[in-house]
Amino acid sequence: MTGNASTQELIVKLLRNLGSRKEVEQYLKQFSSVESRKFAVIKVGGGIIAEDLDALVSSLTFLSKVGLTPVVVHGAGPQLTEALKQAGLGATTEEDEPKKTSPKALEIVRRVFRTENLRLVDALEAMGTRARPIISGVFEAELVDKRAYGLVGRVTRVHGEAIDSSLRAGHLPIIGSLGETPAGQILNLPTDETTRELAAFLEPFKIVILSRKGGFFDEYGDLIPGVNLEEDYAPLQAEAWVPRLMRVRLDEAKALLERLPRTSSVSITSPDQLAKELFTHKGSGTLIRRGERIVRHDTIDTVDKDRLSDLLESSFGRRPVMDYFKVKPFFRIYLSDSYRAGAILTTESGVPYLDKFAVTAEAQGEGIGGSLWLRMARENPKLFWRARIDNEVNPWYFQRADGSYSNEKWTVFWYGISDFDEIRACVERALSMPATLKEHSIGVVP
Repeated sequence: MTGNASTQELIVKLLRNLGSRKEVEQYLKQFSSVESRKFAVIKVGGGIIAEDLDALVSSLTFLSKVGLTPVVVHGAGPQLTEALKQAGLGATTEEDEPKKTSPKALEIVRRVFRTENLRLVDALEAMGTRARPIISGVFEAELVDKRAYGLVGRVTRVHGEAIDSSLRAGHLPIIGSLGETPAGQILNLPTDETTRELAAFLEPFKIVILSRKGGFFDEYGDLIPGVNLEEDYAPLQAEAWVPRLMRVRLDEAKALLERLPRTSSVSITSPDQLAKELFTHKGSGTLIRRGERIVRHDTIDTVDKDRLSDLLESSFGRRPVMDYFKVKPFFRIYLSDSYRAGAILTTESGVPYLDKFAVTAEAQGEGIGGSLWLRMARENPKLFWRARIDNEVNPWYFQRADGSYSNEKWTVFWYGISDFDEIRACVERALSMPATLKEHSIGVVP
């Protein structure tokens, strides 16, 4: 696909697939309000260049054509492994992370990085997107341990002149993960480290990690849309189902975000879903933020009722009935600091009942709803709730419930309840309760 006509066709196609025009315009305005170097740092592994070049170039072209210029830093792991194998040298990389690099291997490392860097730049230029190859002059480095790792380095300083020059010219900076000592010795650098140090230097709004898998997945195999580190970090690290690489990525994201402004975030997504992850509330990957606390209120008296009513109206399109806060037997109310997500629990038949689960569209994309559910489930070993039979979030509820019962109007869910008589009492109570909104419906997609 080449030429202006093809580029315009690409942009129209991507915009159609993103979602609402309002969402796209909101995020475009937000991203355009920051200076060029502070929009995004995008990490591209060598495997992405090898296997998903077309999708990567299409997404980067889209960003460029809407006036956004991310800073791209790339690795070349699979390509280096193959080149070194052909040269009769042992592999010196693993998933874009250097192991040991000899002087002879470094010659191949430099050649492969130049080749892959220009491969990406040429593909972008063919789409009409101006890009500048940068394979030196950005990362000052020192040897890690010459005896153990050879010519592998760690970043000691980032120089921004080449990046700023590229951005001023309207070119996407495409940076290879090579560094130099002050004396001019080229060093092989881990792509995770170059991405981290570049982000700490630029302080971008977004750090994007491109992955063919497209994000983190939970124990059910479902994509985790967001991680609120304030609430989720410790519980996730304690879960047996969390794989080692996910734990490492969480540690890295936490350490990085603690060095950046609170407005910064890390997104893990696939190349073909990059625009959707950036420009829609729900996204299409995993968004990691420092996040916000979930506060538990054991009495309605400590809750800002007006703000809670606003949240319910935002989520359901209707405010609660007039006497809602006076007559309900409230048990616990969980609210995010910003009042963009909340769970209202009452006591019904002696068991906690989830009366409302409300999350704004924006908070859905940040994963705050998922954090809210995890906190609530941890502190309430028994729970039941109801949802309209056609509620779009029901598949999500089914995964988190131990059982359910449906009639022509409602589905009643429960977890932590095994006694048949207790289940029957909960179901009967749920089905008999009057609506507390004009059109009562529980929940939006967390």
